[in-house]
Order: sequence, then C-alpha cells, then structure tokens
Amino acid sequence: MSWLQRAARRYNPFGGTSGRSSSHSSQHSHQSDILHIQRPLHRADEIAPSTSRDESMIEVTDDHYDASTDEGMSATDPMEQTGNEERMDSVCTGDDWVLQRHPRPNELSQDTQPIPGPSTSSHSVEHLRQSQRLIGYQARASSGSPNPVGGAACSQSTEPTEGPHTMTSLGKPLHRLTEKQKKKLFFIEALKTRYKVDYDKVQPIPYIKDRLYCVDKVYVEGGFEFMPTEQVTRGSGSWERLESYKPVFSDQRIQSVRRIIEGDPGYGKTTLTLQFAYDWCNRVEGSPMRDVEVLILLRMRQLSGIRSIYRAIEVYLLGSDPRVKEADIAAIIGESKSAIVILDGYDEYPDQHSRRVTDIRRILKLDLFANTPVILTTRYLPGYLAPVTKRVRLTGFDEIARDEYIRKAVVGEDEIALSSIKARLKENPVLEDLCQVPLVFVMFAHIAHENKDFQNFKSVTEFFQYMIRCFHEHLKIKSKELNTVRYSIDENEHAALDKLAFLAISQENQQITWRRTGMRKQLGRDFYETYLASGILVEEEVVPERSSRGVEVRFYHKLFCEWYAAHHIVYILSQPGQSVPLNELFRHMKPEDVQYVYRFACGLNRDVSSSILQYLEKSQGRSNRFTLLCLLEQSGDVKGILGNVRDMCSQTVNIKEGDNRMLQRSTIQLLDIAAGHGILVSSLHLDQCFSKFDVTNACIVLRSGLRLTNPKTLKVLRVSGRTRETAGDSKGIEVTREELLGLFRTCGALTEIRFEGREFLLPHSVSAELIPPTLKTRNIIVSYERYREHGVVHQLNWDNGQWQHQITSDGSVRVDIFQEELDQQWGKKELAVLSTAGVSINRLELVRSFSNIIDDTQSIILTSGCTIPVLQTVQELWIQETDVDLEVFLKILSYTKECTEITDLNFYYCEAPDKVDPEMIPPLLKERGVAVDWFSNRWRHLDLDTGNWKDEESEEDDSDDGTGGTGSESESSEDEESEEDDSDDSE
Repeated sequence: MSWLQRAARRYNPFGGTSGRSSSHSSQHSHQSDILHIQRPLHRADEIAPSTSRDESMIEVTDDHYDASTDEGMSATDPMEQTGNEERMDSVCTGDDWVLQRHPRPNELSQDTQPIPGPSTSSHSVEHLRQSQRLIGYQARASSGSPNPVGGAACSQSTEPTEGPHTMTSLGKPLHRLTEKQKKKLFFIEALKTRYKVDYDKVQPIPYIKDRLYCVDKVYVEGGFEFMPTEQVTRGSGSWERLESYKPVFSDQRIQSVRRIIEGDPGYGKTTLTLQFAYDWCNRVEGSPMRDVEVLILLRMRQLSGIRSIYRAIEVYLLGSDPRVKEADIAAIIGESKSAIVILDGYDEYPDQHSRRVTDIRRILKLDLFANTPVILTTRYLPGYLAPVTKRVRLTGFDEIARDEYIRKAVVGEDEIALSSIKARLKENPVLEDLCQVPLVFVMFAHIAHENKDFQNFKSVTEFFQYMIRCFHEHLKIKSKELNTVRYSIDENEHAALDKLAFLAISQENQQITWRRTGMRKQLGRDFYETYLASGILVEEEVVPERSSRGVEVRFYHKLFCEWYAAHHIVYILSQPGQSVPLNELFRHMKPEDVQYVYRFACGLNRDVSSSILQYLEKSQGRSNRFTLLCLLEQSGDVKGILGNVRDMCSQTVNIKEGDNRMLQRSTIQLLDIAAGHGILVSSLHLDQCFSKFDVTNACIVLRSGLRLTNPKTLKVLRVSGRTRETAGDSKGIEVTREELLGLFRTCGALTEIRFEGREFLLPHSVSAELIPPTLKTRNIIVSYERYREHGVVHQLNWDNGQWQHQITSDGSVRVDIFQEELDQQWGKKELAVLSTAGVSINRLELVRSFSNIIDDTQSIILTSGCTIPVLQTVQELWIQETDVDLEVFLKILSYTKECTEITDLNFYYCEAPDKVDPEMIPPLLKERGVAVDWFSNRWRHLDLDTGNWKDEESEEDDSDDGTGGTGSESESSEDEESEEDDSDDSE
C-alpha cells in the first residue's frame, strides 16, 4: 500500500476510524491501487464558500507504486517532505473522475496537514476538503467556472487541472465539450453522488445509528412474481415466478414502458430501488442497469405539492444546482439513449387523491415519458393506469432468503450462530408469519443474535413490546457514554404520540407523515428528540413547490404507527363510561389494511379486547380466522385458543382466491398453530388459489405469494383450479413428479389429495422406481378430475405409477385441448376413454394446439406430436387461434367427413382461405348439412355449393320474412355496443 493510499484511507470518511462496520468498509476497498473517496450532497448552508457542494467519486490509481518501498510513513511520506516526485492528472472516465499519479515536481499543497478522523459515520465537508488536498486534487480558482461533477457554482471550482490526460467519457477534453454536453456530464455525476449517499447508509436496526451498510452488502432477494397478462387487471390473475430482480427490466414477458412493483409494507420495495441505484452507479456486471445512461429515482412521499417532475428532480437530486435547470433536465432525459425513471412509494404520495393534474398522474397514464421506461413501487394499484402497465410483486422472505441474510449481514460464516438464530425463530411460531416481512425479520435476526436474553414469545404483542424495549435500552446505554446527549424520557409515557398515530391511521386516506415543526410542538422537544434518537421516528427533507425547504417526520415502519395507535384505542375504550360506538371508532380501519392495530389492542388490554372481539364477531363472523388471532393476542398464550383451533380443524378449512391477504395469512397462521400442537386438519380446500409446491422449502405456495410452511397434519387436501377461459393467460399449472412426491412426503398425515380442474397439468405417469416404499404402504388416494361436469376421474395406481380411469357421467361432455404438451397428452387419453365408453362429446375445442392432418390415417396431429384419430362421438369441432391454408383447410373438411356425427365445424380467431373450390368440398358434408363457420373479425358461413364465405348477417337479411325483426335487433345490438364503447372511453 502506497503513502498515497494510506493517507487517503486514514482520512477517508469510510475508513476504519469512522466507526462503520467492517462489512461496510470492505465494500470500499479495491484490488491493487484503487481507492474510492466520496462524500454526500450537503445543504448549501453547511458548505464553506470556497468548497463546491458536490465532488464526484474520485478514483486514485497508483500505476508506478513500488510495494518494496512501502515501509510505513517514512522519509517518502508526504507529511514529512516537501514533495517533488509526483504529479496528479485528472481524467474523467465517464463513470468516475480518475487521478493518475506520475513522477513530477512538487504538486502537493504546502498547507497539507493531518486531520483527525471522524468519530462517527457523518461526512464532514472540511474533512473531505483536507482529504482531497492530501491526495493532490487541486481546486483551481476560476470564478464561475463549471464544476465537472455537479454541485453549485462557486468562487473556486473543483474542476480538474486540464492536461494531456484530461479526457471525458464523450471522447473529448473537458474544455472542448459543448455547454449541452457539460450539463449532461454535471447532471449524471450529481445523480450518482446523490444516490451513493442513499445506498451507502442502509440501517438494518433503526436504533443503532452508527451501524450503516452499503445496500449491496445486505440486500437479499426475496420472492419475485409477475403477471404475464397483456393488460393490467385488478383481479388476482395468474402469477409466475421471477428468479431475480434483474429480469424486471430484461424479461421479454414483462417488457413495457410502465411497470408496477407491488409489495406489502416492509417487503423491501425501497431497498430494491437502492439496489437498482447501486447497480447503475457502479455499472454492475450482469445488471440491466449497467448500460442505462440516465437513472431518475424519486421518493414520492417527498413530492407534496410539486406538479413538475423536472422540478422534483432539480430539488431532490441536484440540490438546486444553478447550472442545470428544469429545461435542461427535460432535454437530457428526452435525448438520452436510454433512461429509466423509478418512482418509489406511490401509496405514500401525498397528492394521490388530489384533483390537480400533476406530472405523476400524466406519467402513469402515459401522457408523459411515453417512450421512457417508468417503474412505480406501491402497496396497492393506483386508480389510473396505462393499459400497457405490467405488474411485478414481492412475496417476502422464504427460508433460503432468511439464511442468506443472516450469513450476509449478521453472522458471516458462523454456522453455529446461524443455527442459533434459526432455532429462536422455530421456538416462536407466532412470529413465523410476521418474519416473512423482510424488514421485521431483519430486526428479529439482529436482536436475536445480539441479545442473549432473547425469550420465547406467546403473541405478536409480546414480541413487539420486547422490540420497543430494545430500542429504548440501547438509547439509554448510548446516553451513558462520555460526551453524549442524555435522554431521560419515560418509555411508558407516550400518550401524545399514541393520539397522533391513531388520528393518522384512522383517516379514510391515511397520511402517516407530519411536518417536524408541528410534531415537535405537539410532542415536546425532549420527547421528540428521544424518539428520533431511538430510531422509532425518522426525519426526511421535503421541498414543497411554493415554500422553503422543510423536514417531515414518519415512523420507521407502518407497524410502529399501528403499535402506538393501538395504545390510543385501548385508552379510549378503557375510560369509565365511554360511549364511543366501535363501528364509528373503526369506520376507516379495515382489518385487512391495519390488522395489527386490532391484534395489538387485544394484546395490550384483556378487558378492552372483549369489546373488540365482540365487534369483530359481528362484522367478520364468530368463526372468522382473524377473530381467532385477536383472541390469541388476548389470551397471551396459544393454549387459550387451542379449543377454537380444534373446532376449526374438525371441519373443512377453506382458503379462497377471493380472500384478502389478511384472511389468508390468518388461516395459515392458525394452521401452523394446529401443526405445532399436533392437531389434525380434517380437510383443507384451496379454492383457485394454489400456485405450486415448493420442493426446496417443503411448503405450499398460494397465488397471493403466501406460503403454508407446515402442512404436516393435513388429512385431506382438495385443490380446485380455475377454468382455462378465465385464467387470463390461458396457461395451466404444471405439477411435476418431484412436487407431487414432495407434497406426499411433507404432509405426513395425508390420506387423500384431489386435484380438480383442467388448469392443473399433472404428470402423465409416475415412475414406480421413484415412489418410496413408505408412500406405497400409506396408500394415499390421489385423484385428478379435469372436468368436473364429465364425471371422468383419474386415480393414481401406486403399484405401477399409472392412472386408472373411472366414468360416472352418461351425458354429453365438452373437451378442450390447449397448447401444453401435458395437456395434449391428457386430452388424447380422455378422448380415448370417453370414445371407448360411448360418451357423446358435444364439443371438441383445439385451442392453439392444432397442427395438421395425417393423410393416410385421417388423424389430427397436435403441436406436441400427439395424434387424435377419427372420432365417431364428436358433434362439434372447433379450431381456435391457428391459421390454416387452403391445403390444410381441405384436409380438415375431409376429417370432418370421416367423423360421421359432426354437425358443426368452426374456425375461431383464425385465418382461413378466402375462397374454396366447390369441387374440392366432400359431397357428404352437403348431404349431412354440416355447417362450416369462420370468425376472425366477424362471423361468416361457408356456402358449400359455391365455396364462398357469406356474412351471417347478410344471410339473416336474405332469409328475413319481412318483419324486420332480425335487422332491427342487429342494429339495436350495434347501437348498444357503440354506447358501451363510448361509455368506456369516457370512463
């Protein structure tokens, strides 16, 4: 290590003397002779007049360093010499300003003196200034000269000394750039400086403020899913898994200029945006952000009253740099080769219900940045969206993600410590659901690791009480240190904060941020400063459009707001003679939105909880799962509700797709309690909400992303699917052999499992060699009923791994065959079973599955290669979404002739030949009166005598008996459709 690196590291804000954790510091160490020094964007009033506000990341390369001369700060140390050996040349690489050191007479400032390292992680302006002088970064006095790295113009610019090496990323020396090019360079470097401040100060535990991490050192990917539909749907469509956050930009299935990332509070939406910023600033290999030219990242909670997006960028990302104006920003973004805009936290956007037209609204509706990709993070969908919007959602931490975080940010490679933290989570089953929230699990992991007295908790309320106590205890310990602020507020006295939290969370449109001045006045300065220092409250700078810079305050997480609001509810309901109707008190507090308010209130006061439980029983139902969880909080012990859980499990437990997440979570948590106490669940019905069985984590995953992690006491599992027409993307859910066998192994008490609906694609067979002998001896009934109306039931034979078939229907049935190979195999098998049994098939639909006709055997070839022979029990044949030419069309007519029962042949959403030679049409079709119809944009009927297509409407007109009924009905129908279209457009 050279003297230059040692000196820079000694006074580097991120060095060992800064008090940062080793995990953070290691991020800034480079191989060989590379060192980054950077400081954040500061407010103008904090900066000395002679210092530019924004210096970019400076990279020092020591190409001529000789390791053999590095023996500490010796005679070659610049602290002890006049210095005539080297010079520093500044080169802009496009990403960083690079100082290259070459032998040259004295280039060091004569007034360079050692500056003590900071005692905390805060970045001192004077500290950085001295560090920059130390490494030879010369501030050249040129009044008003442009600053190459962003920041306000000042009397002494920090523009690098121009020389033969002073080249920019544009391939030109800085002094040869146009004003527009310089502004773009300033703009990009200022963005990187701003983002680094944010992603470099991730704080896993809010009350430990001196432990900050770079986001890349602690970020762990939870679950990602996307909805592969063509348009945004507000229902719960089919979700598919994404393996990583990186395909959010690159996956062709979700390519769009508008994407939404959804997630519950604490699921890591903001942390994900910081990871995007890190990837962009550091051009991370393999990241889709690597080649993005401009990244705009804004926190929407800061944009109160700001109509212009360019004004927001200027204020929050540039610090009102006078060299780059709103018009410049618009031009830079508009002319960039690639730009991405990320708007974080729509659910916290103060103006989301405003009637004023803002740029945010225009962006969401595609009226602004129409060709620029925009990502919006939110808890829920906005009321206005462009139809092209794609949806991605975060599903929280599974066990793998939890282990990765513990290793990455808590214990390193200490497997014993890892096992200890995991054991503590297993000892607290009531926290299993809560710890799927990444933010809560992160706090749990750190607290469980550092507090040896970590206890077992019987309720969520008890855990939260312990966590709040940790916040205050840590603050008290810090207060005892030398030269620190002393805090003496009683942690049990917080009535004023309780009331503020309740008033915020009980509004129709929740706004859980406050202006600092007003909040400090209501709480009192000492109380406010105490809760700010503890980490429970967080300050954030805001700049309303027509007022001066200010500060807003919020809770570290919405759960803390619910905690203190619950205290105020307990206070109201515990007052003697209180007469507030509970339906009035909870009018805007829906359990699905603020479930922990109810649970905390029940856990804080047993007497008050009785009133709340009575209210929930009336509004939610006595047997409602959420009501039982509130009862658990009241009893303070799982044993107090085991009787209720047994009653629930003795009947069929239903989890439906239409259930909100709160109800699904409540049911899952109660099933976990049942499993933990050995209570058998007689039957669980997953009604159109099953997604897959996760073999790795041995759990059932629902469409909502929630997981049933402990299904070991299930006796009967019934899984119902949607019909393929309503599945949105018309894709089935494949259940692999591994998933099926893993499900049997995990559910140790299982005696029967039923799959219902053709949405599920089960394996065509299960190899007998793969079936463990223990499963064969259990003789589990595995049935698969693809068509409920058919009465065709397939049952797995454990001896040979094949399916046996049973038909209980004697009526006519309909069979649809889709594009998946498994579906086509099952379709072929069922057609054979039905045909052999003589069951009439009133309609056979080939949906994107038809390929051709075999000439010799007159059999249909499907896209998978499966063949369907001539069937004498089919009445209607439909070919959907498959174009056919004249040759194939004639083959289909010939196949229809061989199927003697077919009366209707339909081509639906296909391309078909415009005209058919009537000589090529089999005469037998005319004799049988087979109807051949084609729909592309309208219905047309094939005239078998002439080979011409006729519009069905014109045929109806020709056959009209003079009453005009058909024509008027058609006109009326068209008018109604036109009115509906107009209504939709207006809406």
